[in-house]
Amino acid sequence: MPKNSQHSNSASRNSLRRNQACLTCRKRKLRCDAARPHCATCVKQWHAQISVPPPPGYAHPTEPQCSYDPVEGLPLAADADPIEKIRELEEQVSILTRKLRSQRGSVSPSRSRSPNHLRPPSGHPMNRSPSSGPIALSPELEPCGIAAPHPWPDTALDPNVIPLTQANLPGSQGLISSNSGGHSDPLSGLIYSGWNPDLPEPTVLEHYIDVFFKCDPCGSRIFHRPDFLACMKLPPKNPGFPHCAILHAICASASRWVSKNIITLPDGTRRDRFAEFHASKTRSYIDRTMASGEDIFAVMQACVLLSWYFYSEGRWVEIWVFAGFQTRTAIPLRLNYPGTFARHNGSSPGAYLAPPKDALELELRRRTWWMAVLFDRIVSVGGWVHGIDERDIGTELPLRGQDFETNKAVPDNPQCLFTPNVFTSHPEEYTDSFLLVIKAMMLFGKVTDFNVRANLRASAPLSRSQNPFVMPGFEELDRLVCMSFISSLPPQFRNVFSELESMYGGGGLDTDLYMVHLIPHAATITLHNPYVDFSNLQSISTSRCLEASRAIIAQHYTLASSSFDITRLHPFVTICWYLAAVVQIQLCKYFIEMGDTDREYGVWGVINVLRFAMTDYGKRSPIGTRQEKLLQGLMTEIVRMTTQQQPLEVGIPLYPFSHAGVFSKPAPGSDEDAVHMPVAPLPLSPSFEETMSPSHSSPAQSTTSPPTAEVLAWVPR
Repeated sequence: MPKNSQHSNSASRNSLRRNQACLTCRKRKLRCDAARPHCATCVKQWHAQISVPPPPGYAHPTEPQCSYDPVEGLPLAADADPIEKIRELEEQVSILTRKLRSQRGSVSPSRSRSPNHLRPPSGHPMNRSPSSGPIALSPELEPCGIAAPHPWPDTALDPNVIPLTQANLPGSQGLISSNSGGHSDPLSGLIYSGWNPDLPEPTVLEHYIDVFFKCDPCGSRIFHRPDFLACMKLPPKNPGFPHCAILHAICASASRWVSKNIITLPDGTRRDRFAEFHASKTRSYIDRTMASGEDIFAVMQACVLLSWYFYSEGRWVEIWVFAGFQTRTAIPLRLNYPGTFARHNGSSPGAYLAPPKDALELELRRRTWWMAVLFDRIVSVGGWVHGIDERDIGTELPLRGQDFETNKAVPDNPQCLFTPNVFTSHPEEYTDSFLLVIKAMMLFGKVTDFNVRANLRASAPLSRSQNPFVMPGFEELDRLVCMSFISSLPPQFRNVFSELESMYGGGGLDTDLYMVHLIPHAATITLHNPYVDFSNLQSISTSRCLEASRAIIAQHYTLASSSFDITRLHPFVTICWYLAAVVQIQLCKYFIEMGDTDREYGVWGVINVLRFAMTDYGKRSPIGTRQEKLLQGLMTEIVRMTTQQQPLEVGIPLYPFSHAGVFSKPAPGSDEDAVHMPVAPLPLSPSFEETMSPSHSSPAQSTTSPPTAEVLAWVPR
């Protein structure tokens, strides 16, 4: 009887509830007594393990590896495995985050059209901004050179973790009304109101939006600023609130001027972790829309912003992907039709978008379309086929910026690409610097089309010895690009630093107007560079390229003499500098072969001026650094050939009108000659294997008179 009682007590003591055994015994399916802190089985195995000397490079554990499941409602044991604790906490955070996102997705309304088209009701209060935000901004909202602190910095690293900010500290003012509790968590209030936790806190996001409209020379053109800011005052769940894809893209774009979370790589390029996080979020919305078609116009606007961000970063693969995506997406939206909508589709399928409901929505569509077309033209200047032919573009040109900003009721712009003399006729009531940039860039597109088709249809590679003016259409294009467009500019737009009031001024300078005075010269170099022959004094192409290069450099000298920050310019300015430098490199090679060291020295100074400009621009936009590296690749041969001791450090002229330099060596002008060099600003492999062409005595068969030796003489001024 006592024996049976003892056996019964032992059995009851050894029977364990489910999951009460330690993790090690359960995994190895061994008997466990669940003793704390270590069960007898684990202690026995540990003694057996340490009784044997460890092999070289290995140390026995200091205690048995025995751990248990945490008891709900009780803290973990102090001796529990820290790695196991971290793993369990990470799993809990992931589960809670997924639940939060699923709940937010189930209550968010679907927005099938662009949120920018919806106005907030009059007198609507801004009920989501705290009276005293958790992060204080600088009182002066000067965007450039001031970095606002980033809220929730860890979200840029791991979107599955909701970090702690000052808003979580004791004493912070809550964002929820006082009747819901005394000191409520502001983060909880934002999430409860429908705020996307991947976006910065509202006050900081407003600062980024303000910087975006003040500094960005590209994407800001497609939004109606007063309407956009009014929509930002709506509750996040309101259908009129701006789409999250647009807000993420704005954060990525504006980070160029306010971000501090930047890493400089060994090659000198920059990586902004904050911008990359928001760029990746924008891409996720784009991928989702590609699969479902939801919110397609709003996401296309975000794609336009993201494309210009990638272009500023010099990320060529993404540039080409998004350039094609924009143009192909706009076709089924019928944005290439007059009025941005086809009312006579015929047998073709209908458009995704309904007709614009008012004049503002129509203008938003026009501007989005033209910025996508401009991006397509800009990324194709290296000699690539455009995503959409200009013959398939029927959309009217936009309205003037001041009429768009004030929402003034004016008739639609009567000009489109089919309008006769559209590049030389500029009606005063439908002309501003942005419209002139569109025309100038479309002219560049004509040059790209001509070069691409000439190479496709040529039976042999183009030779510098041939006369391009005998080619069909070349003379008309040359006259339009090199003379007619620039001479047709209205008087108030002929001076870059004119006092003309413009909404496109970046810190006092109309950045669009500045590009209007560079793009035609860059197009001239692209058109004539394959036929440059410095040994032929009768070469019109040579004089054209020299004059265009001189004009670009003169504009840079004029800007450098002012206090304007060149990093506020359009990123395409680096391509214009690059093309001007290509001509100077060819000129420098000619002087080296002629043995004219004095004139070679002067050209080295001009080349370095352009190099330094690219490097300065690269301090904010990596495209500048990338273009300077590409230019150094083109300079490999002349660096090897020159007798200068340090050619990349040659002094530059002090003033555009002065022959004096940082060093005392003079730099008079001379004639020129060089081999053909690639002018594509994309990262192609440069080559200098072509040999010098002999002198040619055949005159250029053109109505344009041949250049004189005086025209060919180059003095770096």
